[in-house]
Amino acid sequence: MATAPSPTASIRPLKGVRILSLALNLPGPAALMRCQTMGATCIKLEPPPHPTAPKGSSGDPMAMYAQTAYAAMHQGVKTLCADLKSDAGQKVLRRELAKADVLITSFRPSALDKLGLGWKTLHKAYPQLSLVAIFGASGERAEEPGHDLTYMAEHDLVTGLDLPASLYADMGGSLMVSEAILQARLLQLQKGKSVRLEVALSGAAGYLGLPRAWGLTTSGAAVGGGHAGYRVYACKDGRVAMAALEPHFAASLAEAAGLADSRVTSMFKPESHAAIAAFLAGKTRKQLDALALAKDIPLQTLN
Repeated sequence: MATAPSPTASIRPLKGVRILSLALNLPGPAALMRCQTMGATCIKLEPPPHPTAPKGSSGDPMAMYAQTAYAAMHQGVKTLCADLKSDAGQKVLRRELAKADVLITSFRPSALDKLGLGWKTLHKAYPQLSLVAIFGASGERAEEPGHDLTYMAEHDLVTGLDLPASLYADMGGSLMVSEAILQARLLQLQKGKSVRLEVALSGAAGYLGLPRAWGLTTSGAAVGGGHAGYRVYACKDGRVAMAALEPHFAASLAEAAGLADSRVTSMFKPESHAAIAAFLAGKTRKQLDALALAKDIPLQTLN
């Protein structure tokens, strides 16, 4: 089973920190996964499973449509079932809130208020507790429905009719949540005060989209297909992701491909693209892997 890369085992900055999460689907659990590897004690309250779900199912929809992902994100996480709309579920929630250092939510602001989890109410009842609230978007848009795909599209990160290769807004948001938890803990230690922090998935997509907003990855830009050394090409038995962008890497690629000129300006010329494409098209993945080692060229061959 694939799992997320773990921080250095000897560095556990969240050891002794107790995190309670009410967040379902991807961003919240992915953040818990990160925090658990940093030493935190992680507890998650899940709603009762849907009536149509198989017996013993989780109340998190992720467990129904992506069991492998759910299992990976919940390793080491203690899960409890609690219907927050019931008295019994509220009792479980209050018990866990009293023991927690940080709470993660992914409800809209109106839902938080209905559950008695608005910041003023929460802070008054549990002054030791910091809140990291995940929203789809920030400010007045926090009540709007949305998902990873819509936030990616908002920031020009969806091209053509193909879906993005990963759930970038959700995963970027999960990293921002784990960062917010570290910030909250640092402020608790420095000032002895709890804090409320927000993470907007739209903001996470916007941050990931900054290279595009800056023009770095737009069509014709250096890393947008304009530089002949930074492109995906066809090879004899697959593809090759070529990343020979810096002058010394570009020079090695140009030499291998038989180009006389490897200056930056020349790598943007159509004839340089054509020559490198023809060179790579005649090589197998095995030959290109060997070339990368022999000539110190950054590339990755693909099926």
